[in-house]
Amino acid sequence: MYYELATITVRLGTAAQAAPRVGEYAGAPEAKGRLLGCWLSDIGELNRLYVLRGFEDEAELQAERQRGLLSGDPFGCAEFAVRFETQGYASFPWLPPVETGRFGPFFEIRTYELKPGGLAPTLEAWQAALPARHAMSPCLIAMYTLDGAPRITSIWPTATLEQRSKARSESVQQGIWPPKGGPAWLTTQMQSTICLPTAISPLQ
Repeated sequence: MYYELATITVRLGTAAQAAPRVGEYAGAPEAKGRLLGCWLSDIGELNRLYVLRGFEDEAELQAERQRGLLSGDPFGCAEFAVRFETQGYASFPWLPPVETGRFGPFFEIRTYELKPGGLAPTLEAWQAALPARHAMSPCLIAMYTLDGAPRITSIWPTATLEQRSKARSESVQQGIWPPKGGPAWLTTQMQSTICLPTAISPLQ
Protein backbone atom coordinates (compact mmCIF):
# COMPACT_ATOMS: atom_id res chain seq x y z
CA MET A 1 0.00 0.00 0.00
CA TYR A 2 0.96 3.60 -0.59
CA TYR A 3 0.08 6.56 1.56
CA GLU A 4 0.17 10.32 1.59
CA LEU A 5 0.57 12.25 4.81
CA ALA A 6 -0.29 15.90 4.36
CA THR A 7 0.47 18.52 6.96
CA ILE A 8 -1.66 21.64 6.74
CA THR A 9 -0.81 24.47 9.10
CA VAL A 10 -3.92 26.58 9.63
CA ARG A 11 -4.54 29.92 11.26
CA LEU A 12 -5.43 29.86 14.94
CA GLY A 13 -9.07 28.96 15.49
CA THR A 14 -9.82 27.82 11.93
CA ALA A 15 -9.32 24.03 12.19
CA ALA A 16 -13.05 23.39 12.70
CA GLN A 17 -13.76 25.21 9.45
CA ALA A 18 -10.86 23.70 7.50
CA ALA A 19 -11.42 20.03 8.35
CA PRO A 20 -14.82 19.65 6.59
CA ARG A 21 -13.27 21.19 3.48
CA VAL A 22 -10.54 18.54 3.60
CA GLY A 23 -13.23 15.86 3.71
CA GLU A 24 -14.99 17.31 0.68
CA TYR A 25 -11.71 17.57 -1.24
CA ALA A 26 -10.72 13.97 -0.46
CA GLY A 27 -14.20 12.70 -1.35
CA ALA A 28 -14.60 14.60 -4.62
CA PRO A 29 -15.51 12.51 -7.72
CA GLU A 30 -12.14 13.23 -9.31
CA ALA A 31 -10.17 12.36 -6.17
CA LYS A 32 -8.13 9.18 -5.98
CA GLY A 33 -7.34 7.17 -2.90
CA ARG A 34 -9.23 6.97 0.37
CA LEU A 35 -9.29 9.29 3.35
CA LEU A 36 -8.11 7.40 6.44
CA GLY A 37 -7.38 10.01 9.08
CA CYS A 38 -7.67 13.73 9.69
CA TRP A 39 -6.19 14.85 13.00
CA LEU A 40 -5.45 18.13 14.72
CA SER A 41 -2.19 18.43 16.65
CA ASP A 42 -2.60 18.69 20.42
CA ILE A 43 0.94 18.18 21.73
CA GLY A 44 3.84 19.29 19.55
CA GLU A 45 3.64 21.95 16.86
CA LEU A 46 0.12 23.33 17.11
CA ASN A 47 -2.51 24.39 14.56
CA ARG A 48 -1.61 21.54 12.25
CA LEU A 49 -4.01 19.23 10.47
CA TYR A 50 -2.52 15.85 9.57
CA VAL A 51 -4.33 14.10 6.71
CA LEU A 52 -3.60 10.45 5.93
CA ARG A 53 -4.85 8.94 2.68
CA GLY A 54 -4.30 5.44 1.28
CA PHE A 55 -3.71 4.40 -2.35
CA GLU A 56 -3.66 1.06 -4.13
CA ASP A 57 -0.53 1.83 -6.14
CA GLU A 58 2.13 4.48 -6.62
CA ALA A 59 0.58 5.77 -9.85
CA GLU A 60 -2.66 6.57 -8.02
CA LEU A 61 -0.71 8.33 -5.29
CA GLN A 62 1.26 10.44 -7.75
CA ALA A 63 -1.86 11.38 -9.71
CA GLU A 64 -3.53 12.67 -6.56
CA ARG A 65 -0.43 14.56 -5.49
CA GLN A 66 -0.35 16.20 -8.91
CA ARG A 67 -3.99 17.21 -8.49
CA GLY A 68 -3.05 18.96 -5.26
CA LEU A 69 -0.07 20.73 -6.77
CA LEU A 70 -2.13 22.11 -9.64
CA SER A 71 -5.16 23.00 -7.57
CA GLY A 72 -5.97 26.63 -6.86
CA ASP A 73 -7.50 25.50 -3.58
CA PRO A 74 -5.48 22.49 -2.33
CA PHE A 75 -7.40 20.37 0.16
CA GLY A 76 -10.26 22.84 -0.21
CA CYS A 77 -9.01 24.97 2.66
CA ALA A 78 -6.45 27.36 1.20
CA GLU A 79 -8.22 30.34 2.77
CA PHE A 80 -7.43 28.99 6.24
CA ALA A 81 -3.96 27.62 5.53
CA VAL A 82 -0.58 29.12 6.30
CA ARG A 83 1.45 26.22 4.87
CA PHE A 84 0.95 22.92 3.05
CA GLU A 85 3.32 19.96 2.97
CA THR A 86 2.68 16.53 1.48
CA GLN A 87 4.83 13.41 1.69
CA GLY A 88 4.44 10.16 -0.22
CA TYR A 89 5.07 6.89 1.59
CA ALA A 90 5.18 3.16 1.02
CA SER A 91 4.07 0.83 3.79
CA PHE A 92 6.57 -1.45 5.45
CA PRO A 93 6.06 -4.39 3.07
CA TRP A 94 4.80 -7.01 5.53
CA LEU A 95 2.15 -4.82 7.17
CA PRO A 96 -1.57 -5.03 6.27
CA PRO A 97 -3.41 -1.97 4.95
CA VAL A 98 -4.71 0.51 7.50
CA GLU A 99 -8.17 -0.32 8.81
CA THR A 100 -10.35 2.52 9.99
CA GLY A 101 -12.37 2.55 13.20
CA ARG A 102 -12.12 3.67 16.81
CA PHE A 103 -8.63 3.12 18.16
CA GLY A 104 -7.80 6.44 19.85
CA PRO A 105 -8.69 9.08 20.54
CA PHE A 106 -4.97 9.91 20.89
CA PHE A 107 -2.77 9.30 17.84
CA GLU A 108 0.99 9.77 18.01
CA ILE A 109 2.79 10.46 14.74
CA ARG A 110 6.53 9.75 15.01
CA THR A 111 9.06 10.47 12.26
CA TYR A 112 12.73 9.50 12.25
CA GLU A 113 15.33 10.48 9.68
CA LEU A 114 17.62 7.62 8.61
CA LYS A 115 21.30 7.60 7.89
CA PRO A 116 22.29 6.77 4.28
CA GLY A 117 21.76 3.07 3.63
CA GLY A 118 19.63 2.70 6.72
CA LEU A 119 16.29 1.68 5.28
CA ALA A 120 16.95 -2.03 4.64
CA PRO A 121 18.40 -2.76 8.11
CA THR A 122 15.63 -0.69 9.69
CA LEU A 123 12.95 -2.72 7.93
CA GLU A 124 14.63 -5.93 9.08
CA ALA A 125 14.87 -4.74 12.68
CA TRP A 126 11.25 -3.57 12.77
CA GLN A 127 9.97 -6.81 11.24
CA ALA A 128 11.62 -8.76 14.05
CA ALA A 129 10.54 -6.49 16.91
CA LEU A 130 7.18 -5.02 15.92
CA PRO A 131 4.92 -8.04 16.66
CA ALA A 132 5.83 -8.02 20.37
CA ARG A 133 5.63 -4.23 20.53
CA HIS A 134 2.28 -4.25 18.70
CA ALA A 135 0.89 -6.66 21.27
CA MET A 136 1.60 -4.13 24.00
CA SER A 137 0.27 -1.11 22.09
CA PRO A 138 -0.92 -1.37 18.48
CA CYS A 139 0.94 0.29 15.64
CA LEU A 140 -1.52 1.63 13.09
CA ILE A 141 1.03 1.92 10.29
CA ALA A 142 4.77 2.14 9.71
CA MET A 143 5.97 3.49 6.38
CA TYR A 144 8.98 4.98 4.61
CA THR A 145 9.30 8.05 2.42
CA LEU A 146 9.48 7.83 -1.34
CA ASP A 147 11.32 11.12 -1.81
CA GLY A 148 13.36 13.65 0.11
CA ALA A 149 15.61 12.68 2.99
CA PRO A 150 15.15 9.00 3.96
CA ARG A 151 12.66 8.85 6.82
CA ILE A 152 10.24 6.48 8.47
CA THR A 153 6.94 7.47 10.02
CA SER A 154 4.80 5.40 12.36
CA ILE A 155 1.40 6.16 13.86
CA TRP A 156 0.36 4.80 17.26
CA PRO A 157 -3.22 5.10 18.57
CA THR A 158 -4.00 4.87 22.26
CA ALA A 159 -7.01 5.37 24.48
CA THR A 160 -5.14 7.46 27.05
CA LEU A 161 -1.78 9.15 27.34
CA GLU A 162 -1.17 7.08 30.46
CA GLN A 163 -1.50 3.87 28.41
CA ARG A 164 0.95 5.26 25.88
CA SER A 165 3.53 6.05 28.57
CA LYS A 166 3.09 2.66 30.24
CA ALA A 167 3.50 0.71 26.98
CA ARG A 168 6.60 2.65 26.01
CA SER A 169 8.18 2.21 29.45
CA GLU A 170 7.42 -1.50 29.73
CA SER A 171 8.58 -2.25 26.18
CA VAL A 172 11.96 -0.70 27.00
CA GLN A 173 12.21 -2.49 30.35
CA GLN A 174 11.45 -5.84 28.72
CA GLY A 175 13.94 -5.28 25.90
CA ILE A 176 11.19 -5.37 23.27
CA TRP A 177 11.65 -1.83 21.97
CA PRO A 178 13.39 -0.08 20.34
CA PRO A 179 14.19 -2.70 17.69
CA LYS A 180 17.60 -4.22 18.21
CA GLY A 181 20.07 -2.44 15.94
CA GLY A 182 17.47 0.06 14.79
CA PRO A 183 18.70 3.17 16.63
CA ALA A 184 22.14 2.80 15.05
CA TRP A 185 20.62 3.89 11.73
CA LEU A 186 18.86 7.00 13.05
CA THR A 187 20.06 10.59 12.85
CA THR A 188 19.20 13.13 15.52
CA GLN A 189 16.30 14.42 13.40
CA MET A 190 13.24 13.03 15.21
CA GLN A 191 9.73 14.38 15.62
CA SER A 192 6.71 13.33 17.63
CA THR A 193 3.24 14.88 17.57
CA ILE A 194 0.17 13.76 19.49
CA CYS A 195 -3.08 14.48 17.67
CA LEU A 196 -6.80 14.17 18.18
CA PRO A 197 -9.19 13.17 15.39
CA THR A 198 -11.41 15.77 13.74
CA ALA A 199 -15.09 14.98 13.20
CA ILE A 200 -14.48 13.93 9.58
CA SER A 201 -11.75 11.41 10.38
CA PRO A 202 -12.54 7.74 9.62
CA LEU A 203 -9.92 6.91 12.25
CA GLN A 204 -11.18 7.97 15.66
